[in-house]
Amino acid sequence: MSVNMGNVLGLVFANMHDMTVGDLTKNRTMGSVLFGGRYRLIDFPLSNMVNSGINSVGVITKDNYQSLLDHLGSAREWDLARKKGGLYILPPFGNAGALLYTGRIEALYGAMSFIKHSMCEYVIMSDCDVVTNIDYKPIVEAHVESGADITVVAHTGQYTNEDIKVSTVLNKNEDGKITSVLIRPDMSGSCTTSLNVFVMKKDFLVELVSDLIARGQVSFETDVLQAKCGELNIMAYEYSNYFSKITSVNSYYKANMELLDPKNAAQLYLPKRPIYTKVSDNAPAKYDLDCNVKNSLIADGCIIEGEVENSVIFRGVKVGKNTKVKNCILMQSTTVGDNAECNYLITDKNVTIGNGRILTSSPEYPMYVGKGASV
Repeated sequence: MSVNMGNVLGLVFANMHDMTVGDLTKNRTMGSVLFGGRYRLIDFPLSNMVNSGINSVGVITKDNYQSLLDHLGSAREWDLARKKGGLYILPPFGNAGALLYTGRIEALYGAMSFIKHSMCEYVIMSDCDVVTNIDYKPIVEAHVESGADITVVAHTGQYTNEDIKVSTVLNKNEDGKITSVLIRPDMSGSCTTSLNVFVMKKDFLVELVSDLIARGQVSFETDVLQAKCGELNIMAYEYSNYFSKITSVNSYYKANMELLDPKNAAQLYLPKRPIYTKVSDNAPAKYDLDCNVKNSLIADGCIIEGEVENSVIFRGVKVGKNTKVKNCILMQSTTVGDNAECNYLITDKNVTIGNGRILTSSPEYPMYVGKGASV
């Protein structure tokens, strides 16, 4: 069954998982957290929607969204600067009765005017905590064919206790119908977890949100998936391609480091389904004659005079002479002085590390240096 993806409304939640990476979201939304040398986390769901043929997308925000607005701009890079459809920023208090939301249902209620006025028949909702390159069209087609009320994109695999404690675990039968739901359980091992991508009819979503708000219920996972899995036909769509789920600063570090493996990068950055981002007209990276770079991602605008190994280096970073940077994530405009050493380190934007400084930690708990700090 073929579905016209122009008849699908995209909704991206920019703030939904801010607390899981608290250090990185002090001054920004989850969606505007930097990733992979040149991207923001919101680039992945936005690009996936555009590449799937969705041309009307609403970005639901809550607070700290100035950097997100700066990044998205006119949405020209995603081909969403349109007279009809395009990209819409949906701040809180979208209607008179809306509150600063605490759950997904309240967030949707705040955007209800936008959703109701959409001419689309279906809605696909996505968070910004999963980094992947996914085609939404077969998911919507499976949803229509199954006759489900809600389709949840999920993955079955081995998970650690740390990952599951911030996830929604789904139990399903042979047909893929969800029979029970566990919210952030204390367990580990093989299970099926939600990737926080949901598909449903627009009219069903409007009716569902209105009913839940009237009952004072605000959690989509608890009050819909868990409480109504016996009442509604909720199906799981199994997703088995490459993805990284950002559930903590540690998982953020590991997800960036995974991109140093060419196999992972090849599955994420597909030539026919590119990941779009804001374009910066920087000069190419400059490498000193005495520098040494191994197995690293180096963005444009960098100046590398020392040694860089197994690291992700964002735009405009400078690494000084006789400096060693290993197993690090250095975000935009970080400056590392001469004769310094950095190992298992995450620096936010505009960090300055002085000459001769030695900063080192462990791969399990990488050190984080906040935005604009000087060490």
